[in-house]
Amino acid sequence: MSEATQAEGLNPELKKHTFEAEVAQLLHLVTHSLYSNADIFVRELVSNASDACDKLRFEATNDDSLYEDDGELKIRIAVDEDAKTITFTDNGIGMNETDAIENLGTIAKSGTKAFLDKLSESQKQDGQLIGQFGVGFYSGFIVADTISVESRKAGEPADKGVRWVSDGTGSFTVEPITKDTRGTAITLHLKEEYSEGEDNYLDRSKIKRLVNKYSDHISLPIQMRKEIWQEDVKDDENDDTPTGGEMVLTDEWETINKASALWTRSSSEIEDDEYVDFYKNISYDMDGPLTWTHNRVEGRVQYTQLLYIPKKAPMDLYTREQQHGLKLYVKRVFIMDEAEQLLPMYLRFVKGVIDSADLPLNVSRELLQESRDVKSIRDGNARRILTLLASLANSEDSDKQEKFAQFYAEFGDVIKEGLGEDAGNKERIAKLLRYATSTQDGLETSFEDYKGRMKDGQKAIYYLTADNLAAAKNSPQLELFKKKGIEVILMTSRVDEWAMNFLTSFDDTPLQNIAKGAVDLGDLQDEAEKAEAEKAEETLKPVVDKLKAALGERAKDVKVSTRLVDSPACLVVGEGELSPQMIQMLQQMGQDVPASKPTLEVNPDHPLIKKLESSEQFDDLAQVIFDQALLADGGQLEDPAAYLKRVNELLMR
Repeated sequence: MSEATQAEGLNPELKKHTFEAEVAQLLHLVTHSLYSNADIFVRELVSNASDACDKLRFEATNDDSLYEDDGELKIRIAVDEDAKTITFTDNGIGMNETDAIENLGTIAKSGTKAFLDKLSESQKQDGQLIGQFGVGFYSGFIVADTISVESRKAGEPADKGVRWVSDGTGSFTVEPITKDTRGTAITLHLKEEYSEGEDNYLDRSKIKRLVNKYSDHISLPIQMRKEIWQEDVKDDENDDTPTGGEMVLTDEWETINKASALWTRSSSEIEDDEYVDFYKNISYDMDGPLTWTHNRVEGRVQYTQLLYIPKKAPMDLYTREQQHGLKLYVKRVFIMDEAEQLLPMYLRFVKGVIDSADLPLNVSRELLQESRDVKSIRDGNARRILTLLASLANSEDSDKQEKFAQFYAEFGDVIKEGLGEDAGNKERIAKLLRYATSTQDGLETSFEDYKGRMKDGQKAIYYLTADNLAAAKNSPQLELFKKKGIEVILMTSRVDEWAMNFLTSFDDTPLQNIAKGAVDLGDLQDEAEKAEAEKAEETLKPVVDKLKAALGERAKDVKVSTRLVDSPACLVVGEGELSPQMIQMLQQMGQDVPASKPTLEVNPDHPLIKKLESSEQFDDLAQVIFDQALLADGGQLEDPAAYLKRVNELLMR
């Protein structure tokens, strides 16, 4: 931001400032693109006023003199039809000159660039994005050509007030003023198109409807001047003709919202529409939630939880460094947004409010990390969400089943992280997981479903990890299982192999990755097959030894396979070792990966393997067979050019 300059010909104390570059870009987008839902400015300015009052209430817990003999916090909205203005006034924490410059002239939030990038994707965007990134004040420029702000910080002298004015183009001015009352008044000077016709925001009934729609849950009273019907006075008392009249404003202020925090009311008294509107307000999600749960928890720790599951994953879901979390209140006093300690990381998509009766009002993020009460709340929230999801997953109601399918499509990969992060709820999480299998393509099969379809004599739940469903279904590792009609769970998410390191069994049945270690089908493999495999191993020993020599350091070992039917070879890693997919993923994340060599298993019945012993190009053919097995397993060739050269030479001979 440029240095302040004195505005020419104006008050010598009036200083002109230039918006920082990102604010200027944002204002251009707001005034030229965000016109599909102009109503949002009411929601945003009321929300900001509520936050200012919450901040004062919090600061006053240590210094009640900040109330300045006015402890009744409130928000007022005044409409002036003659001046074509709307003014939002609060008696909250207020701002001084430094605060006004920093808060209204710059954007400190790290998500600003992400907001601008997202907003730039379309010429016309709904306004739900604007509040999500903490820049809600600027929504006023959707309907106003000029905004003026008068404010004084609580506890500072009356002559330390500040007036901030901008037309939303490239600059703003600030000047000192005397303001007897603390708090902030934001006045919007409406554009012509928003002060008449269908989009007339000077219509008081329209403003009331918007407050009821977006801000009814605000626990502070939101007030407007009361209107009453005033009949015309008759000149003749004996005249029986009806009189006319009009609505006139009084000096009395009336509360137009319920002025009670939604979560403090009994769930039986709250309509679904109220829950949905509250969710939209705290999440800036115009779609509404998928489902929610509202409970008062009694016990050693007492708190109220109102938790929502969104319909869609946010764009920063996999940015684990981005702050997530719930709104935290203590005895209805707002403490902080995004209290991430109230939820485990794998439930970071959950939105909502926690109101504790036991935490201290001066609790900080550092204290939250160390508090036993917070751990109890976090564990309770996790159990509640997992129970809610289980109720959808296990319901016979088709609508609830559809909701779970919608949830799993958006968040299934995220909750898998819980297998490694939440040992206490590992079994609960495992019951929610859904996969495709070698016989069913959709993400519909649970571990419980699979167990119900296991063949007689089957001792393990078999699964295979791959980059995608097509690669999994065509994997050489599946060939023996297809031949014997044994179903295999196909895991195709990047997180699957990591997550399965923490889940070794389900309901006392071991889980076995068919691409790791030896294949032991137990009672599903008869004695004749075992004898035949032993014979093939003895017969092919010279070829196996020669392959070991040809491959050298590339392969940990070479063995005769009992799992292959149609393919010449496949790669197998040992139990507890990293697969090629896992190695590739870790390397892409910039992590150092310890050296790991796979075992090459060859199919003794395949013509290509049978020809190896007498082939004059044994070494080249051995390398090609290894490379093809690596590709089939989802790995990457270290030297693709060398592979192509070998294949071309073999084709020409």
